[in-house]
Amino acid sequence: MSRSQNEEFQQWWNKQRDRNNHDVLYTGDDEAFLTVEIRTPATVDPDKDRIRTRTARQLSRLYLLKFKQLASSFVWIGNSFLYLIRTANRRIANDNPPSVSSSARLYRLIKGFLVVVVLLLCFELAAYFKGWHFTPPSVASAEVAVEVVYAWWLEIRASYLAPPLQSLTNVCIVLFLIQSVDRLVLVLGCFWIKLRRIKPVASMAYPTKLVGEGVRLEDYPMVIVQIPMCNEKEVYQQSIGAVCMLDWPRERMLVQVLDDSSELDVQQLIKAEVQKWQQRGVRIVYRHRLIRTGYKAGNLKAAMNCEYVKDYEFVAIFDADFQPPADFLKKTVPHFKGNDELALVQTRWAFVNKDENLLTRLQNINLSFHFEVEQQVNGVFINFFGFNGTAGVWRIKALEDCGGWLERTTVEDMDIAVRAHLCGWKFIYLNDVKCLCELPESYEAYKKQQYRWHSGPMQLFRLCFFDILRSKVSVAKKANMIFLFFLLRKLILPFYSFTLFCVILPLTMFFPEANLPSWVVCYIPGIMSILNIIPAPRSFPFIVPYLLFENTMSVTKFGAMISGLFKFGSSYEWVVTKKLGRSSEADLVAYAESGSLAESTTIQRSSSDSGLTELSKLGAAKKTGTTKRNRLYRTEIALAFILLAASVRSLLSAQGIHFYFLLFQGITFVVVGLDLIGEQVS
Repeated sequence: MSRSQNEEFQQWWNKQRDRNNHDVLYTGDDEAFLTVEIRTPATVDPDKDRIRTRTARQLSRLYLLKFKQLASSFVWIGNSFLYLIRTANRRIANDNPPSVSSSARLYRLIKGFLVVVVLLLCFELAAYFKGWHFTPPSVASAEVAVEVVYAWWLEIRASYLAPPLQSLTNVCIVLFLIQSVDRLVLVLGCFWIKLRRIKPVASMAYPTKLVGEGVRLEDYPMVIVQIPMCNEKEVYQQSIGAVCMLDWPRERMLVQVLDDSSELDVQQLIKAEVQKWQQRGVRIVYRHRLIRTGYKAGNLKAAMNCEYVKDYEFVAIFDADFQPPADFLKKTVPHFKGNDELALVQTRWAFVNKDENLLTRLQNINLSFHFEVEQQVNGVFINFFGFNGTAGVWRIKALEDCGGWLERTTVEDMDIAVRAHLCGWKFIYLNDVKCLCELPESYEAYKKQQYRWHSGPMQLFRLCFFDILRSKVSVAKKANMIFLFFLLRKLILPFYSFTLFCVILPLTMFFPEANLPSWVVCYIPGIMSILNIIPAPRSFPFIVPYLLFENTMSVTKFGAMISGLFKFGSSYEWVVTKKLGRSSEADLVAYAESGSLAESTTIQRSSSDSGLTELSKLGAAKKTGTTKRNRLYRTEIALAFILLAASVRSLLSAQGIHFYFLLFQGITFVVVGLDLIGEQVS
């Protein structure tokens, strides 16, 4: 370094020293070497030192606080996990289905399936991280025993397991497409009915004015109104009150309260309600069977065996939670006039609690499609559909002609409808006449209801198959009843729904040689869900939960179908759907607010004397009732793990649509299995 450069550097360094309050001493005159001594300033600012000390102390306290929060989080997670395990064990211990039931058999099969899926997932994960998927070793060159086993597995999977799985997949896809075409035809038929404004038209109409103002009593046929019930103390008042207020001459109507309750206090409550209406001049009787066999069918059969039934021409049936409108009989009975071949007039259900929770919203989608599309299209074009068991009027002669109520299945309504159709009788469906009723708000009640609704048709199909073949109806009607009414809509639908989306789809993730196209997994189900949701347009925001929940319910429907088809003992069990009395409470409030209702010499409209007092009693009874707990559904939980494991396997294969479907479907099974859908209890 030259002397001039050294002097310039020395001046620059001195400026830096003055700026930083440092003492710098240059020693030596040698141009090649420069000795620099840096000294600590003689005076140190005490404030800066305190700030540094305080900052260090604050940081230590902050880290200590963070550590405590992290430790608390781990403790909370641990306690929550232990609580979840204890709760699960308690719920499983309290949920012991009979070992002979189809549900127990199905659960054991699914549990074995889960073990196989978990083992396959572990095997595939090991192969993925070892790279065997990319360079699968041959048996001859493999040096590790696991690699040899994996090589054997690849050969067996491709040669022996994937082909039959692909064949089963193709069969289910064909069934899926056939059922989708059937659904599309029904929707197009409904559009045609709306476009052409087709609806049943009665040959006469009853005037709105009351009897006694120029209207003869003889114009009103004799009608029996039956209300079968069993231990339904939450809703008995609503049905009895609504039926007793029907706009029909008292002399031409008889109300039968068919009480099959096993609880003595419920019997006393229903008797008291019947006596209140008797005191108001309503012709109403209370019947209780000592030998309660045959469930609802046995109850109705016993009521129809009464001696005075021969004096009546029609019978209207309402379940305990139904509230028919006052003009129900005036809108339904006229359709029988001049139509001697007509056996049944069915009306639509309307739901007072359809917006109560997610479960009721999803049920409303299904039932809206059933009534708006299925029942209406079949009623207009075929004059046959399944009787819904309530909110309908039967010609008593038609009931007697087809053999009356039989106790051989748990779907007595469908049974008598099939037999009446085989005898040549016709049905009419009225979509514009609605009866208020209540949807089950808990998953437990809904699951039991669906189990009965899907096991009963298979029982009936076994029993009446040869009767259909021997009947005198046309070949077209026989084909419609066998292939469409029973096989396609009652057997094939739950079969392919469960098999395709809960069994085949997870397996194809572990058997990649068998392919399930994306349009089967996503696009076609999405289109079908849109078609199903059209009759309930307000439910469009719930289209994705609806699709996932329907697949979740397929396990219950499949088990019920198998149970009814192969005569398992559980298929003959009848469980009354639990009601909460929502519509009953609304009626009582409305009665209390409206005060006394108008009375006349022929139609007497009145509410129960109980009014708000009974409402408060009902609320108190609910509060003091036994505490319920959410259940844990083992089958749904096991299927959730199967689907989630398959989603992990699909993620390794980078299958986007399959992964997302399996993930969200598995989460849905978890939510349902933990009983987190519907009414929430303790």
